[in-house]
Amino acid sequence: MNNILKKGSSNVIAGIGFLCVAAVIVFSISLLTSHEARAAEVTPAQIAELRTSAEKGDASAQWLLGYAYQYGDGVPEDDAAAVKWFTKAAEQGLARAQFNLGLMYGNGEGVPEDDAAAVKWYTKAAEQGDAEAQYNLGVMYANGRGVPEDDAAAVKWYTKAAEQGYADAQFNLGLMYGNGEGVPEDDAAAVKWYTKAAEQGDAEAQYNLGVMYANGRGVPEDDAAAVKWYTKAAEQGVANAQYNLGFMYRNGRGVPEDDAAAVKWYTKAAEQGDALAQFNLGNMYYNGEGVPQDNVLAYLWWNLAAAQSYALAKKNKGLLQETMTPTDISTAQQLSRECLAKNYKNCG
Repeated sequence: MNNILKKGSSNVIAGIGFLCVAAVIVFSISLLTSHEARAAEVTPAQIAELRTSAEKGDASAQWLLGYAYQYGDGVPEDDAAAVKWFTKAAEQGLARAQFNLGLMYGNGEGVPEDDAAAVKWYTKAAEQGDAEAQYNLGVMYANGRGVPEDDAAAVKWYTKAAEQGYADAQFNLGLMYGNGEGVPEDDAAAVKWYTKAAEQGDAEAQYNLGVMYANGRGVPEDDAAAVKWYTKAAEQGVANAQYNLGFMYRNGRGVPEDDAAAVKWYTKAAEQGDALAQFNLGNMYYNGEGVPQDNVLAYLWWNLAAAQSYALAKKNKGLLQETMTPTDISTAQQLSRECLAKNYKNCG
């Protein structure tokens, strides 16, 4: 297992015999949404008092009134009014208002989308120590949104947020060290930051940490530790973790060999559309490993993987088809159509 998967990209597969494993690291550099930056609840009864205070120049009241308009708490939802009040508070130096105003510009809510303006306001909040603003500012630099792309600047701001315990920033900082982006490549530092995020329950960090242990990157190779972290991520629904956990059980790496457990985790990943898991699940049915031998279900899963351009699945399906009756082939094809219609859930 020695390849990296960036979030949203396709699996990179390292073949290991008939059953193979995708060792993938999830990549997630994404902005916080305004919903993740919500303030305390504002009730309709507080609106009149807030408005009076806001109109007198109270920055906190202006910010809370902006929040009320943004989410329709006690007033009709109105993004333009939210921007108006966030701006008044932000111009008085209130960091949370500056952060929220950055979000409004970044998302084009209540104002035309304007990444440069978003960066301006994130920067003001970040310079006051706002961890979420520091994280989002890192994202803007990493992606060249509103500023020239600058990995070193991204690392700077991720570090500030990460040192405040912000899990998303810790995860992204791990990625930057692991990939040598904005800093010299340093697997030990990547493991450090993945661990901090993983211990806060970040599923992608848990998965990536599993990959690091499985491959001995930044830590001594330790299959049991890899299984531990894959399991945590798999239980949160990370398909690549589910696949890799299935592989570990199938091959007795870090756990006793257990084909039934391998089938369980391959199935969970296959039901999320993971072509490699679908292929390996077909293998398990064909060989009767962890499940009763079943050519129809082997064909089903190979057919689904082949439909995603997995070449070996297409080859196996073709060879199997030569040994099947027309009735069994028809049944398997019908099951495949039904499975696709159900988005891979509860197939076979």
